[in-house]
Amino acid sequence: MVQQSGVPARKPTASATRLSSADWEAAALDALAEHGLAGVAVEPLARHLGVTKGSFYWHFADRDALLAAALAHWETSYTERVIEAVEAVADPRERLARLIGQALVGGRSDRIHIALATASHPLARRALARVTHRRLGYLESCYVALGQPRREARRSALLAYAAYVGLLHLRFEAPDELPARDHAGYVEHLVGKLVP
Repeated sequence: MVQQSGVPARKPTASATRLSSADWEAAALDALAEHGLAGVAVEPLARHLGVTKGSFYWHFADRDALLAAALAHWETSYTERVIEAVEAVADPRERLARLIGQALVGGRSDRIHIALATASHPLARRALARVTHRRLGYLESCYVALGQPRREARRSALLAYAAYVGLLHLRFEAPDELPARDHAGYVEHLVGKLVP
């Protein structure tokens, strides 16, 4: 069984009728990463999950409610949990280096970020603004922990985040321009430039 989008639909199972809101959120994020904001639509998601739209309406009032929940899930998973993980690193330089290194790995979060950056939906714009604000604030605190004055730390945070966003776009716009064989070496080079 294949959907019009080319994604195979799951066959309904007894457990599929008992999907949680988290299942719908994960499916919405997958669709957002693969097809952009337009991919987050109730009927195709229900087909993909192998359930009826009734399952959706058990958990969410409408598409915007699903989108808001999925974006909150993205914020928690790809910002708060990452910050929480690097906070365990005692050395401020190593903490910042690990944070930058993790951010440059690429993957689903990058595709979601690009989809949100090109969307005009207010929920998408607000989520991206919140995430950017939180990430910049955390980066700034990392540079302060390295001993930079607040104003310099803010500038360093902006530079580091601009490098991250620029690399996100390069991955999608001109992936051949990035070093494919020596990704680790490039990350190390970038960390050397961004971490004093």
